[in-house]
Amino acid sequence: MRTSLRRSRATRALTRVLRAGAVLAAVSVAVFAVSDLLPSDAVAVRAGAGATADQLDAMRAAAGLDAPVHERYVRWLGGLLTGDAGTSLVNDRPVAALVGARLPATLTLAGAALVVAVPLTAVLAWAAGAAPPRARGWAAGAVAGLAAVPQPAFVAGLVAVFSVALGVLPPVSLVRAGGSPLDEPALLVLPALALAVPIAAYGAGLLGGALADTRALPHVRDADLRGVPRWRIATRHVAPFLLAPALRVLAVSSGALVAATAVVETMFGYQGLGELLVSAIATRDVPVVQAVALSAAAVVVAGGAAADAAAALTEPVRA
Repeated sequence: MRTSLRRSRATRALTRVLRAGAVLAAVSVAVFAVSDLLPSDAVAVRAGAGATADQLDAMRAAAGLDAPVHERYVRWLGGLLTGDAGTSLVNDRPVAALVGARLPATLTLAGAALVVAVPLTAVLAWAAGAAPPRARGWAAGAVAGLAAVPQPAFVAGLVAVFSVALGVLPPVSLVRAGGSPLDEPALLVLPALALAVPIAAYGAGLLGGALADTRALPHVRDADLRGVPRWRIATRHVAPFLLAPALRVLAVSSGALVAATAVVETMFGYQGLGELLVSAIATRDVPVVQAVALSAAAVVVAGGAAADAAAALTEPVRA
């Protein structure tokens, strides 16, 4: 029986990993197609208004932009599989070098935001899912309202309070050339809060419902009626059923943090991948846009696959 159960869980975990690979392949097609539909191109931006049509055509042919879209996709995908993400159409630098130079800053910011978001998610989820019945509705409404605040408005509010009114934190996060964000940790505080709080509220909204459902299970209510200590109920009767949804929320939150850096980094002048993506879109530097967008999507898909696989291996069997 136990051997059959382990095989079933392993099969489900493997299926979810393979499904993530298929999703990532579909995402690569979508990223390439959407970036290819951007109006104008880097050649027109680089050549300026004085270039003739023949000159533009020659430059596009030199950059390989005159080939049919399916040929360019196959060439791009083949390059990615061999570790070559192409060359920037704006400054002729390898895309991998551009992404690699910004990646540590974004990972540092996302890591700082995750340190705040994880415990905050737990606190808000507990308030939304385990508060007394009369207060639970208000708590859930407050969490949903916090998650609904647009990120630019949240950034503006943080800057107004902590930079303008209190003057304790810098309104922008410009890292010195050649330096690290960790050299001046104060630069990370507002961007990390701007990323962490909305994500934590969103995750708490998802996890709070699962917590309320778990607390309503018969064996949990029975333990409560028998006077089992609350810490024992939480650790032995509730936590095992929350592990799988908590892993999924963590994966979704981690991916959302990386995706949300585009807005936050741009608003704070923080030079990470998000800021690189926005500037690449402005200059129609398609290889850079594709590399950054696909990297963010890969983080989301890989995190979701890891969470699904872990959930398949750890999810308790309900009688």
